[in-house]
Amino acid sequence: MEVPKPQQRGIRAASATYTTAHVSHKRKIGPGGPLAKAPGGKRAKDSSGSVYEALFLRGEESDVQIRALGEEWNLHKVYLCQSGYFASMFSGAWRETTMNTIELQMPDENIDREALHEALGSLYRNPVLIPPSRVVPILATASMLQLDELIQQCSEIMKETVSAQTVCGYYYSADSYGLQNIRTMCLQWLLDNLMTQHSEELLREVSLDLMKELVASSELLVMEVEMDVYVMLKKWVFLQLQPSWRGPHRALLPDADSWFARSRRESEGAPFLETEQGRGFVQVFQQLRLAYIICDLPSARVIDQDALIPAAWLTPVYKEQWLALLRAEQTRELGPMDVFVSDLQGNSMRCGGQLRRDEQCTWQWAGFNFGWDLVVCYANRRILFRRSALNKPCSLGVSLLWQRKVAFRLRLASLDRAGRAVFRKDTEYQMLSLRKDQELEVVNLENQDVVFPIYVACNFLYLPQEGCCPE
Repeated sequence: MEVPKPQQRGIRAASATYTTAHVSHKRKIGPGGPLAKAPGGKRAKDSSGSVYEALFLRGEESDVQIRALGEEWNLHKVYLCQSGYFASMFSGAWRETTMNTIELQMPDENIDREALHEALGSLYRNPVLIPPSRVVPILATASMLQLDELIQQCSEIMKETVSAQTVCGYYYSADSYGLQNIRTMCLQWLLDNLMTQHSEELLREVSLDLMKELVASSELLVMEVEMDVYVMLKKWVFLQLQPSWRGPHRALLPDADSWFARSRRESEGAPFLETEQGRGFVQVFQQLRLAYIICDLPSARVIDQDALIPAAWLTPVYKEQWLALLRAEQTRELGPMDVFVSDLQGNSMRCGGQLRRDEQCTWQWAGFNFGWDLVVCYANRRILFRRSALNKPCSLGVSLLWQRKVAFRLRLASLDRAGRAVFRKDTEYQMLSLRKDQELEVVNLENQDVVFPIYVACNFLYLPQEGCCPE
C-alpha cells in the first residue's frame, strides 16, 4: 500500500522547544536524512475516514513509532512533519532522523493521552471534533507540537463557548499558550460578569493575580457602589482559604464574616491583612478605591468592624476626605483643575445599576452631600444627567454651587445567559458642566437594537466649580 501524502499546511518556524526522552539534539555527521527525498506535492487529508482508520488507527505502512504517556502510535514521518515540532526533529541535521522509535516526555501537565491521540490524529483527517471540556488539553498538545490549524480551531471553540464554567480555564490557557485575543476576550467577560454572576465556583477559580487585575480595572462592571467590590473580595478570600465550603448562596457572606471574626480572635485582634494568612491577599485589597467606601457611614462602620484592612491604610484616606470636606466648605475647591484619562482610570468612582426593562429609572449613589447631587435618569431610551439641588440642606452646601463640572464615562452592556455581550455602548471619557437642576442627555438609544436587561456602569470624577453661588 502506498502511503498517501497529506496536504501541505502552514507550519511555524521549526524549533526544538520541547524535549524527548532520547533526544540530545546533537548534530549527525553529514547532511540529509530519510526525509531529504520526500516529495513536496501532498494530497488532501482524509475526510471520509478510510485513510485515518488505515494509517492512523491501524498504523499500516508505518515508518516511525511514537511512545508517550504509556501509549504507542505507529505513524508516518511524512504526516508527522506537518507539525513544526516533528519537522524540526526529523530534519536531516538531527539524530532523530534515523530513529524508528521516539519516546516523548510531556513537559506540560495539561497534556494527557487522549489529547495527544486527538492531536496526532488531526494530522491524518479533517475536521477534528473538540468538545469545550477538552479544549485546554488539546490546545496544550497542539502548542507543543506546533499545530497551527488545531490551535486556531481551539481558539474558535473558546470564542464560542466562554461561560462561567470555562472562562478561567480558557484565560489561563490563553495566557500560557500565547492566544492574546482569547486572553483579552476572557478578561472582558470577567470584567462584565464578576460582579453580576454571583457564582461561588467562579470565585474559587479566580487566581490572586487575575483578581488583582480585575479589581484594579476601571472596566469592572460594578453594580451599586465600591463597597460591593469589598464584599465580593471577602467572599473570594474565604473561598480561597476554605475551598471545601459548600452551602446555599445566601449563607456565603455570613459564613465568611464568622470565619473572619474567628480569625480576628485567634490573631488577638490583628487586622486580617497583617496576619500570615492575609498577607498573600494584600496586593489585591490595595486595588480597592477606599475613598469611595469610607464616604458612606454604614460602609465605613462595616470596614471598621471587619478589621480586615489595617488602620495604616485607612488613616490617610480619612485625612484626605476630611481635607476635601474643609476645602469644599471653606474655599469652594473640590478637586484638581486638570484631569487626565489616567485619573479617571485609577481614581474615579465606580458605580452602576441595571435596567431590567424599558421603563423609567433613576440612580443616585450614596456619599458626601457635597459630592453626590448628580442623578442619572433613564427615560424614553435616553440616559440623562441631572443636578438635584432643590430642597437640599445647607450644612454641606456645595450642592448649591451654581455650576459643577464632572468627568465621566458611561458603559452599557446587555449580556446573554452565558455572560457574553450581545449589546455594548461606551461614551468614552467626557467632561460636562451642570448648573443647578440642569438636565443633559448623555446617551441616546432611540434607534439602536437594545436588548434588556441592560447594565449601566459609571465612572465619575468631580472637578472644581466653574462659578460661585449667585447672591
